[in-house]
Amino acid sequence: MNGKTFLALTLALVGVFAFAQEPRHPNPDAKLHRFSSTIEKERPELGPETQALLAAWRRDPSDANLAALRAQVGRNYDQVVARKKAKLEELKQTARHASQVQEMKEIVDEMVASREHRIDQTLARFTDGRFRPRSREAAADYLPLLGAPGVEIAVVPVTQGDWAAFSGSSAAPGKERHPIVNVNLDGVRNYCAWLEARDPAHRYRLPTEEEWELAAGHMPKDADFNCGVGSVATSVDAYAKTIGACGGYDFWGNCWEWTSTRRGNGERAVKGGAFDSTRADCRTESKAASRDGARAWPNVTFRLVREIR
Repeated sequence: MNGKTFLALTLALVGVFAFAQEPRHPNPDAKLHRFSSTIEKERPELGPETQALLAAWRRDPSDANLAALRAQVGRNYDQVVARKKAKLEELKQTARHASQVQEMKEIVDEMVASREHRIDQTLARFTDGRFRPRSREAAADYLPLLGAPGVEIAVVPVTQGDWAAFSGSSAAPGKERHPIVNVNLDGVRNYCAWLEARDPAHRYRLPTEEEWELAAGHMPKDADFNCGVGSVATSVDAYAKTIGACGGYDFWGNCWEWTSTRRGNGERAVKGGAFDSTRADCRTESKAASRDGARAWPNVTFRLVREIR
């Protein structure tokens, strides 16, 4: 190892050590993520141009009006990407730790690579017949899964209290609203069959990865959730102010969620990260995580979708 290489390695290790030792202080002014130094609006309102084009498509759902709406959605998306790129350049000059730059670079790269797919997802939500100004207001149990006609998704994952009613067991004291974990796919199927016996008008199942992403929507950079704060799962209601695109919550952090989508290795995709995940792994668009569905996992839960039979 030459002198320059040794010096670079030493400086890198010092930086990592300093970052590990430096305490994070809550920012009381942050709208969402409590340790953030910036403020990012979670779900901005639709601009007047988008509203006008959406209204025009509803009056006349022609190909021309749909194309105009899609073009506007694309312009909106590109503005967001431009802001992210500007933030990346700012961080290159001001960030105290290289990890901050790397995280933003990964976000920008992913947004650029998935542009068309993300625009398609947004357009699918906008053109869903159930899309209305108050369609995302939290219901007691299920909400329209905008972009997947005829499908509804649970507001929160299945809780220990829900599972106790099915299994005849008891939830741990004070944990009734915590997500149920240690349930493999056979257990999920049995739970769905139990629900269908009680509610024969609906079919219950796991969401596909695409459906889960539609429900969650893009994870805001400063979203507040259970990741890197504690070392255990919290109640599904603990971060209820951080909502997904469909209006549900607890999509990011806390516990991974099963989906029905198979990975190339025969495992099933899990989404959303957990209390012991990095924030980058919690991002909606991350497709790196999967689990063996025959096994039960202490940081994996599940959220169901339902369809009218």
